[in-house]
Amino acid sequence: MSNARNVAIFGFSLAAALIFNASANADKLDDVLARGKLVVGTGTTNPPWHFRNEAGDLVGFDIDVAKMIAKGLFDDDTKIEFISQASDARIPNILTDKVDVTCQFVTVTAARAQQVAFTIPYYREGVSLMLKSGGKYNNYDALKAAGSAATISVLQNVFAEQMVHDALPEATVDQFDSVDLMYQSLNSGRADAAATDNSSLKYYMSQNPDQFVDSGYSWNPQSYACIVKRGNPDWLNFVNVALRESMTGTTFPVYREAYKKWFGEYPTEPKIGFPGELR
Repeated sequence: MSNARNVAIFGFSLAAALIFNASANADKLDDVLARGKLVVGTGTTNPPWHFRNEAGDLVGFDIDVAKMIAKGLFDDDTKIEFISQASDARIPNILTDKVDVTCQFVTVTAARAQQVAFTIPYYREGVSLMLKSGGKYNNYDALKAAGSAATISVLQNVFAEQMVHDALPEATVDQFDSVDLMYQSLNSGRADAAATDNSSLKYYMSQNPDQFVDSGYSWNPQSYACIVKRGNPDWLNFVNVALRESMTGTTFPVYREAYKKWFGEYPTEPKIGFPGELR
């Protein structure tokens, strides 16, 4: 067989494979619609994002976000199947098509965007300082002025001390190996503030009204988004439309109530007129 013929056959095979893959990817939205349910990867152990309540039901803000996508697909947010997965399975289960979408507080990074496609963000996370109501310090400025006299409890990790010192350069840092112990330190007066995710702070405060206050300062921003498989532009576009309109458009009331339920406050209302998200 001649080299020219080999090249021609290889070129035809490659073109056929690309056409097949493009066709398969383009049908993702149609496949989900034909199946009649949305398959979502998520966790089960991280309130207020995804966890089981006392009745054993899967609840949380990630769960409500996923239901918004199902509602957009089928006008029925019960047409959904949740696949319980560990954090390290979030990307593999997308790549192997075990799930259609993962909604599991995935932090957006450029490195991860090389493996999966991110939707638009549905929450902006950060670190905040929670104070005990009626405690020694009543806001961030007081904590900062106290210098090393202020003790901050934080979940133990290699970046914890530097993370706290980014906001409070002179504070004493006390690390704990569980969130419960970190909060107990604040409750007992061993710590003057707890450094924790802003979402956790809001949830914990909503569950314990009048016991804690927000210092009023947050830092270390990161975006949470859902993820889908790369190469499915119609599917990614649909999920983005469902999320965007939940946050800024026709289905905002659903997002608004979910946000209030899990974070104890209402999000800013979308402004009428020029779309602010395009600025």
